[in-house]
Amino acid sequence: MSRRPVNPSRRYGDAGGGAALFSLSKSRSPPLLSIVLIVLGALLIVAYFHSGSGSGGIRSLVSRVEGDFSCTFEVLRALPILKKAYGGGIHKVLHIGPDSCSVVSNLLKEEETEAWGVEPYDIEDADANCKRLVRNGIVRVADIKFPLPYRPKSFPLVIVSDALDYLSPRYLNKTLPDFARVSADGVVVFTGFPGQRKAKAADVSKYGRAAKLRSSTWWARYFIQTSLEENEVAAKKFSRAAEKSSYNPSCQIFHLRSYR
Repeated sequence: MSRRPVNPSRRYGDAGGGAALFSLSKSRSPPLLSIVLIVLGALLIVAYFHSGSGSGGIRSLVSRVEGDFSCTFEVLRALPILKKAYGGGIHKVLHIGPDSCSVVSNLLKEEETEAWGVEPYDIEDADANCKRLVRNGIVRVADIKFPLPYRPKSFPLVIVSDALDYLSPRYLNKTLPDFARVSADGVVVFTGFPGQRKAKAADVSKYGRAAKLRSSTWWARYFIQTSLEENEVAAKKFSRAAEKSSYNPSCQIFHLRSYR
């Protein structure tokens, strides 16, 4: 998401307009020049990444630099750890959430890995690779408030990111159990920490409502209410693998069992 460049006159306390800024630049030009060059360099780097048609993972990285946190980017970081925790289950995966094309594209690069995706929101601005995945039926654009068009236990592993944060409890009661229905070995949920990201107008216009980031206590109560059990074996394997790899997740990660 682009931000307006910082106004130098406001940043350096110029209450008197251009004359005061000129006076300040004459008396302290070397430090001021260095700061201006650093700011311009940072803006050029961000503009470069936004102008390219790179993968969704790169766009997510840029979003994190600008403060727009993405748990989908966190999925990409966690893939090596998930492989160690789930073993064979990672060979057939369904990802659900915004920028699903980037996750699916990365999974398809792995040998003997089948991957599909569900993109819950508009993809008009998607790149050519994402639109190709949609045309080929690998990624579907579907409203997750309704049952997914898959048979029970179609996928060993279902990974969800940045999708549940935009649903009210009314829709969560239908959606997350449906994710468990189409999974065979488990569901991995990536969700933000409370206070991690401020609500933005763009969120409301695209997703219908601002993100509501809930605490781990809230999620624990919700899982019990919907008869979803934590997959303790997978959670412990993931924790051990993360520790060995010095991986520190920036999202809450929940490992759930599929419905038996």
